[in-house]
Amino acid sequence: MSGPAPVDVLILGGGLAGLTLALQLHDRCPGLAIRILERRRHPAPAAAYKVGESMVEIGAHYFADTLGLRAHLDAGQIRKFGFRFFFSDGCTALDCAPELGISRVFPTPTWQVERGTFENFLGREVECRGIEFLQGVTVRTVETGAPHTVHATHGGEPRVHRARWLVDASGRAGLLRRQLGLDEDNGHHVGAAWMRIDARLDVDRWCDNPAWRGLCDPPERWRSTNHLCGPGYWVWLIPLASGAHSIGIVADAAIHPVESFNSSERMLAWLKVHQPALARELGKQSNALLDFGFLRNVSHGCKQVFSHDRWALTGEAGLFLDPFYSPGSDFIAIANTYITELVARDSAGRMDARSVRHFQQLFFSFYRSTLALYRGQYPLFGDARVMTAKVLWDYAYYWGVLAPLAIGGWLADVALFADLSRELAQAQALNERMQDFFRAWHEAGPNRQASRWMDQQDLDWFARLNARLHDRLDDDAIRARLREHVGLLHALAGEVSAAARRTRPGLHADPLFEQAREGTRPALFDDLAGRPAAVATT
Repeated sequence: MSGPAPVDVLILGGGLAGLTLALQLHDRCPGLAIRILERRRHPAPAAAYKVGESMVEIGAHYFADTLGLRAHLDAGQIRKFGFRFFFSDGCTALDCAPELGISRVFPTPTWQVERGTFENFLGREVECRGIEFLQGVTVRTVETGAPHTVHATHGGEPRVHRARWLVDASGRAGLLRRQLGLDEDNGHHVGAAWMRIDARLDVDRWCDNPAWRGLCDPPERWRSTNHLCGPGYWVWLIPLASGAHSIGIVADAAIHPVESFNSSERMLAWLKVHQPALARELGKQSNALLDFGFLRNVSHGCKQVFSHDRWALTGEAGLFLDPFYSPGSDFIAIANTYITELVARDSAGRMDARSVRHFQQLFFSFYRSTLALYRGQYPLFGDARVMTAKVLWDYAYYWGVLAPLAIGGWLADVALFADLSRELAQAQALNERMQDFFRAWHEAGPNRQASRWMDQQDLDWFARLNARLHDRLDDDAIRARLREHVGLLHALAGEVSAAARRTRPGLHADPLFEQAREGTRPALFDDLAGRPAAVATT
């Protein structure tokens, strides 16, 4: 059977992961022959039937700076007002619920991305750069080898594609993951349902409370990724550039089975019980529904993502953690960066099995340490006091360790990881101990409700972590910065532990945290050391 000419890289899937990988490969190795096979035809609807609109710092840097797409993000998407958390289960007015957020936008930009608009833009970009982008293609069979062979149909006509490198970016279809038996249950069982409505949900106007609105400058909470949290679940509110709004429920399957909200009618009924303020506003938009979808199993692992036999997985075709904290675009950025590095080394005759193993070990290390933020933690989500401390910790871990490595371009620097192996292992172990501690704190009994307004801008060390994410650091400076941040994490662990035990005197004192309190605090932490109540949100 005849087919098009063989290519260097064949990408299965022309969604977010596949299109951005093609752009990154083209920028790194302009002479590569790249072909993308995509099932759907462009243009996609603006409010596409996809989740993953909220972008955080690593993904934002990847799209804006690594790929050079900042002009589109600024002009065609919404600048995000950070994450915002309302502990509002059963609450009829958000201004009466404990709120954790920022009063002013942090300096490192992130965006709310309308996936249809963005993927249409990316599709035009790959074609403008001369990358072959074939649409309306259905993949029938995949044969890995040298070369890899893909049998597909184009509008009913069979064709055979051959390539040196094969990358699966097919999303949840997971063509290679399923064919090679790489599926892995990661122990994190959550379900989700989501809808989009053709209307703006302006949370700032839900309450007739000018003082509450004025806590934020500008008073535009609606631009945040708003999290409405309760025991075992959270609800997202994400604005889209078209004027639509995305609403989703993510819940621990053992506490809130997805069957209780797996239609638009059931979802609204569920929200009337758990988030009545949102249900009231949705009731005013009864004719605005654009689409609805649900998943029983949101999170999944994968046994292997990179192979010395020149195949790789990226995006949800490989693994997916959880929508909370929006890590999806981050892990696309990380996977695509490693794939690009491997393809570039192969093109230069320098790829070896050791590099593949090393990059995969790093990727899975990032994945496991991030999974610890979610697995077993959903029962805490309605506990405002514990969750406030947890969110601050989780941010500090992300901004302090993973984000500087990714944003600074150090992900493939073998020498850096060798030099810092002890410190990075300490940080990962400390994070896992802290997640255990948060569970124990919550399980120790009901906590006194946190104050209504908790401004992350009040924590100078926290704001500084964000402000320094794009510092240009040389070899010595990045090593010093990461060691400083690991020291900050040790100090923060001690302060959180002490604050928790003031509310629960019988809570077990982890010796590691007590040692951290007695050690030397880095200067970055001095401004919080005298007021640990800020961590405990008294």
